[in-house]
Formats: sequence, C-alpha cells, structure tokens
Amino acid sequence: MSEQKKGHSRRDFLLRTITLAPAMAVGSSAVGALVAPMAASAAEQPVAPQHARQYQPTWFTAEEFAFIRAAVARLIPNDERGPGALEAGVPEFIDRQMNTPYATGSNWYMQGPFHPDVPKELGYQLPLVPQQIYRLGLADADSWSKKQHGKVFADLSGDQQDALLTAFESGEAQFAQINSKLFFSFLLQNTREGYFSDPIHGGNQGMVGWKLIGFPGARADFMDWVERGERYPFPSVDIRGERA
Repeated sequence: MSEQKKGHSRRDFLLRTITLAPAMAVGSSAVGALVAPMAASAAEQPVAPQHARQYQPTWFTAEEFAFIRAAVARLIPNDERGPGALEAGVPEFIDRQMNTPYATGSNWYMQGPFHPDVPKELGYQLPLVPQQIYRLGLADADSWSKKQHGKVFADLSGDQQDALLTAFESGEAQFAQINSKLFFSFLLQNTREGYFSDPIHGGNQGMVGWKLIGFPGARADFMDWVERGERYPFPSVDIRGERA
C-alpha cells in the first residue's frame, strides 16, 4: 500500500469514528447532528500548514518523548487535508496529562481483586495507572523494536513504524512487562483526545481537529445550525475565547 493511501485510510477512519465524539462529550445528540453531516465537507477545506509550538516534556524522558512524537505522527498523519497529531501538539497534550489525577489514578478505584478478562462495563480491572502503563509500555515497545529491526521505534522508517503499531494493536508483539495491546489502546485513545481536546490542554493547536470535522468549539450557542446539513459558517472558538 502506498504511503499516500495509508495516510488517507488512517484519516478517513478517524473521521468516521470521531464525528459523534463531540456529542458524546457534552451529552447532546443535537451537537452530533450538527457535526456529522459536515465532517466530510469540512475535511475537504484546504488548511494552511502549521508546526506545533516548541515544547520540552516534563514527565517523559527524551527517549520516551521521541517515541510519542513518532507514534502519534503515524496514528493521525499530516496530509493535504490538514495537520496531523504531531503538528497539532498531541505529544504536549499527552505529556501534560501525565501530571494529572488521570495519569496517577488518584481519582480511580484501585483496590483489588483485579479481573482483566471481565467486560469493560464492569470498570477498570488493572493494578496499573496510566503513568505506569506508559513507562513500562514505552520501554517494552522500544525493546521490541530493537529486537525486530535493531533500532528504537523513533529511528525506523514510516512503513516499519506502521508494522510495529499494527503488531502492538493486535497484541502480536510480545512485551516483557505489560500487554502490547493494552499499551496501544492507551496511546491511541490519548492521541485522539489530544487531537480533539480544547487547546487549553496542549493539543488541537490552531483548533485543527475542530476545523477538520467542522465543530464550533466552545461557542455559547449554535443551535440554529443544528440539523441544517450545512457547513457552520463561523470559526471555532476555544475556552479562552480565541478563534480559529
């Protein structure tokens, strides 16, 4: 498969799976009605190239952050329809999340017994918090990369990185400390969150994720446009009141 087709398949999958995410986030099917019919047309609008602002990680090591940067660039690639996760600052978002109660599990119920094989509806079933999953998973991922190719993940070609990410996602990669499928699920989920979060959290810089799907952002009122099936004519607005 060509590099261009791979990029398209990843971004097209992202668009298909994300169109109702804003509605889920605010608990309103009306928002979904606004976003869903406009996502395809929004994706066709040309977007100026951009680069994420300079950022030094405060939780990840330099080697770990290199992996994060390389991986998110493959999960949501930069293409003619807009900047990808790397350009949107998703690595910054994930690093900043590692210093929150989410990553330390301080607001999670973390008492055993743990039953990893039960349905997800019964709640989180692992003794590891996100910080631990990332620290162990990143070490295992680079070890697996060295075993397969003699280099860490960040130094591989795009095709090699895609192949390894596929192996992580399927659980085919045999990690020493945690399940590779578990590690990949956190990486993918946090990448998506960073790409579509409010920019105040570090990702979605320039509101590129919102532009991609035609989402108004934190506007106080856009109900007049719900279910029109038309592209929202006004720029996205973030929590700080800045416009895209």
